[in-house]
Amino acid sequence: MNILLWFIMLIINFSAIMLAYRLWGKLGLFIWIPISVIAANIQVVKTVEIFGFIATLGNIVYATSFLVTDILNENYGRKDASKAVGIGFFALISMTALMQFALMFVPHESDFAHDSIQTIFGIMPRIALGSLAAYALSQLHDVWSYDRLKEKRPGKRYIWIRNNLSTMISQLIDSLVFTLIAFAGVFETAVLMEIMLTTYMFKWIVAAADTPFIYLARDWKDKGIV
Repeated sequence: MNILLWFIMLIINFSAIMLAYRLWGKLGLFIWIPISVIAANIQVVKTVEIFGFIATLGNIVYATSFLVTDILNENYGRKDASKAVGIGFFALISMTALMQFALMFVPHESDFAHDSIQTIFGIMPRIALGSLAAYALSQLHDVWSYDRLKEKRPGKRYIWIRNNLSTMISQLIDSLVFTLIAFAGVFETAVLMEIMLTTYMFKWIVAAADTPFIYLARDWKDKGIV
């Protein structure tokens, strides 16, 4: 069941990004960045088994942020891709601060949600710290490396190389930094290593699967559709 849901979620994420881009152009891509960052940092607290491996949720939606920055880099340049990274930072910091203040309020005796919110967002500062550090290193590397590869081989035929090479290295950085900061001491070492490896593996699959969508986005831009 989890495998089927994983593939359905993958399709939904890619479809939502392309729909947002088709409807609102570059603005639609900027809109997706805070959605992906916030949703990923909520989903990541849930641990599941997929393909026989222990993994955290949030891998798909977070990995799609790399697709968005690569599309921005490809169609509009490094400046807009870097702006998207900044928007992600702002969204994550804002959400963390707002939810920590929400937890400070003393719940009424009729409240039924506080404990559940505490479970999810009580760990958020640590997850946010890991996410911010990983996001900074991986996304800035992705934007930089994609731009460098684009300068060396600017042709449309080389999109798949710069997309996959820049993203897969960046996501390795992201997986290592985030898992160590967010979950070291929370899980046993064996589980931690498995989460780290499976997290990267699933992000790698998403990175490989998103290549046709970058070509589609480039075609839309070339034809003046967006």
